[in-house]
Amino acid sequence: MSQQSPIRSTASPPARPDASMSLLNNVMDHSLDDGYAEAAARRDAEEGGLPRTLRAKLGLAAGLVLAAVVVTVGAAQARIAAPVVAKERDELINRVDTETSRADALEKSVDKLRKDVGDRQRAALRNHGGDKGALVALLAGATEVHGPGVKLVVDDAKDTESGGGGGPRENSDFSDTGRVRDRDVQRVVNGLWESGAEAIAINGQRLTALSAIRAAGDAILVDNRPLVPPYTLLAVGNAKKLSTAFLDSADGQYLHSLKDNFGIRTSISDRDEVRLPAAPSLIVRIAEPRTAGTGTGAGQGTADTGKGTS
Repeated sequence: MSQQSPIRSTASPPARPDASMSLLNNVMDHSLDDGYAEAAARRDAEEGGLPRTLRAKLGLAAGLVLAAVVVTVGAAQARIAAPVVAKERDELINRVDTETSRADALEKSVDKLRKDVGDRQRAALRNHGGDKGALVALLAGATEVHGPGVKLVVDDAKDTESGGGGGPRENSDFSDTGRVRDRDVQRVVNGLWESGAEAIAINGQRLTALSAIRAAGDAILVDNRPLVPPYTLLAVGNAKKLSTAFLDSADGQYLHSLKDNFGIRTSISDRDEVRLPAAPSLIVRIAEPRTAGTGTGAGQGTADTGKGTS
């Protein structure tokens, strides 16, 4: 009995891991329906292409021509206006330069006239002062002066925000600062006059009987001119006697107290030669010549000198 060969069955291929997700795969691969995809393609072709009708082509051409005209006209106007603007700018610059030159010339003329007036006033003091003309000119600050004297430097404290208490300025608004104030300079100047100074200058500015020392904020003004610390005072006189008399005076003690209580820095030294300039301007308010035989009582030969340095 013949034996039949066994029949081998072919094994089926293994199942895909995502076989159970065929519906989801189909949705992901074909997210857009064929009809919708065809409609979208047709719409893109109609909108993205050039216009097909004659009216649309004429409208597009007219828009391009209009845009070109606008650009051309704007460029032409800018080109025409550029020289006009440049010309106006040059004219304005020339006017500014002209007015500046004119102002400089006027300022020089004023300075020249002011110097001429000062020279005439000083000459009048010298010519009509009699035998004491030089002394009158010296006391009035009309002439430069040089000779032995002292140099006194007064400066703010290093830390102007801090200061001690119990000093001479405790009852003032700035008793807690180490700044030099206008009344401090007033007392120093008056102390030098009282100690025998013949002429005084502060930071190169000559003082006269009409000089005013005032304050504007934190700045000290001498005859309305601001000073910058350190304040250097030059006084003409007998150097040794002047410095000794000032240090022993009440005003010298006041300055020493400012140094101890507020840290204000001071230094005084004798000089064999100091030079003081003439006063920038002299103003004679009231003056009457003294005739021979006229006494010096009240009301005779007096002058209204106004306010002094205090």
